[in-house]
Amino acid sequence: MTHSLPWLQPEQEFPPIDQTWGERDPIPGLLAAGNTLDAARLRTAYSQGIFPWFSEGQPVLWWSPNPRMALHPDEFRLHRSLRKRLQKFRNDPHCEIRIDSAFATVMQHCAQTPRDGQNGTWIVQSIVDAYTELHQQGAAHSVETWIDGQLAGGLYCVALGKAVFGESMFALQTDASKIALSALVALCRAHQVPQIDCQQATAHLSFMGAREITRAQFARTVQAQAQLPDMQWQFSPIYWEQLLSHSEA
Repeated sequence: MTHSLPWLQPEQEFPPIDQTWGERDPIPGLLAAGNTLDAARLRTAYSQGIFPWFSEGQPVLWWSPNPRMALHPDEFRLHRSLRKRLQKFRNDPHCEIRIDSAFATVMQHCAQTPRDGQNGTWIVQSIVDAYTELHQQGAAHSVETWIDGQLAGGLYCVALGKAVFGESMFALQTDASKIALSALVALCRAHQVPQIDCQQATAHLSFMGAREITRAQFARTVQAQAQLPDMQWQFSPIYWEQLLSHSEA
């Protein structure tokens, strides 16, 4: 039996995530809808394992799917070809990882990147505005791959304490997004972050080592990690050494 979708007023709390629509409902994983989207709302949502995802012309739709796709940094699959690419990147003085040097540009590129099975983008202007505000507050970050002084690829994410939530990535050069993801994994390994949220399953993420866990398990980890002090969002080249010493997939 289906139940109605809650419509949230500006100051109204989110419903418990166990009230998310399930397999017998019209859209599994959907929790609520509303019109409010700002940094404060995002902080509250992410701390409860909820995220926004909607298209132009739709209300703000809030999701908490079950199961949840997560990448555990210690389970990251460093396949041989990527290992070689990272070794070359690490040793090239014209290549570097930067963090938060071009957040707005990273979001813009992510919005413009075509996605399989999607027409248009879910990174609409209200999303850009809200995550930019969150970035200005120090709770959203970009991990950027720079080659020859040019932004070649990257990703942006949300971080509350040591709870890290991957959002979107892009590449203008081959493997540039994979390099940025590898850098995020290396950073999270260095700070003992137990999981990186990937939201929903894709073949690419599975290939990189992500797997599905229960929503309840995911939310428990988020709640615990979000209460910890914020990690330092600075990338040290030594993180490459630690990642590359990881056993080969």
